[in-house]
Amino acid sequence: MTSAATRVASAVDGEAVTELVREATRIPSVTPNEEQFARWACRQMAESGAFDSAELFECEPGRPNVCGTIGDGAGRSLLLAGHLDTVAVEDWSQHWAGTDREDPFGAHVIDGELWGRGVADQKAGICATIEAVRAFGRAGLRPAGRVSTLFVCDEESGQPGSGVSAGIRASVEGRAGPRPDADFAIYTEPTTSAIYTAQMGFLIADIAYTGVSAYFGRPELGVDALRAGHRLLDRLWEHSDRLRESVPAHELLGEAFLLVTSVISGGNIAVPGRFELSLIRKILPGESLDAAATSIQSIAAEVASEHGVECSVEFSAPRDHRFGGTPDEIAADQPGVAALARSIEAVTGEPARIEGAPYWSEKPFLRDLEIPGVYFAPGDISNCHTPFERLAIDELVTATRTLAHFIAQWCGAHDP
Repeated sequence: MTSAATRVASAVDGEAVTELVREATRIPSVTPNEEQFARWACRQMAESGAFDSAELFECEPGRPNVCGTIGDGAGRSLLLAGHLDTVAVEDWSQHWAGTDREDPFGAHVIDGELWGRGVADQKAGICATIEAVRAFGRAGLRPAGRVSTLFVCDEESGQPGSGVSAGIRASVEGRAGPRPDADFAIYTEPTTSAIYTAQMGFLIADIAYTGVSAYFGRPELGVDALRAGHRLLDRLWEHSDRLRESVPAHELLGEAFLLVTSVISGGNIAVPGRFELSLIRKILPGESLDAAATSIQSIAAEVASEHGVECSVEFSAPRDHRFGGTPDEIAADQPGVAALARSIEAVTGEPARIEGAPYWSEKPFLRDLEIPGVYFAPGDISNCHTPFERLAIDELVTATRTLAHFIAQWCGAHDP
């Protein structure tokens, strides 16, 4: 006898989910302009009749989250989360100027792949969620446990005044829709359809030295901020090397380190009076963001004192922590992880891959509500945020069937 999970997975319409992703990709939603796409996603949920509820909740004027529910509460509950916004498109338009891919929202189909900004990060995950729930109706079934969806604004960084997780922060604080509550969660960031059970943490530090500018012929009248910055670079790289030696590498995430990402100084024919540097520090599970931030502050202050410059250190990307985003990890044998692995094997015939996220995203906000979860969705993060963002249609369809199978397996399903 065919199981309910198999019936629901088989009811996924591959052509429908492909067209859904294409339609979604054609709607620009660069942070902080997510509203049009949020309203589209809410309509897709409401008009299909597959969801019991679908509502918009503003976290800021014109910036809504989308929340939906279905299920009778008779089984385990599940939260399916994702973000509505994408990164900017200037790099895409410049790279493909004069070609058939110039439009970053064109959703072109090329050699079995969908191309466009946000196609994988992460409109595929949102559309797979909607189609997986719709498949229950086609199969003549209904989730026994409650399935909740939460699609939030403001996950991506890069746009001024945004990218601080305003949407999910408002949600977990109960200011934009019902507070998330579930036995397990899947956040649909792209994972190449692997299960990401671990993720790195991070902090971004912006360090500035202020010295005294002076005419180049009288350098003794100045205080050279660039010279101090040169020493700071040496100290930071030495610190990164020590991290690789002192912090054990993580099985799924690799080594801890810091990366200097930008340096600005000088410009006039004079002693440089200003030096600015930005860095990102990778934080592994078990490490402390507070300790990592203190180490960077101490190094910057020590060098500043040695060279007689003023020093400021700002941590410019607070997420679930005042200094940045915390790392997270869940055991591979946790019941939800094990169930998702079974669904992957049932749909694909291959064992599930357990891997670590080479990025930070918002699942730690859910962890802090004691909702265990993972990342899982089609798409490859390595080509996201680039002019080469694309998604294989076969992977999209298979991942959507897997998600539908897992919902039925985890929450249960019955004939309404």
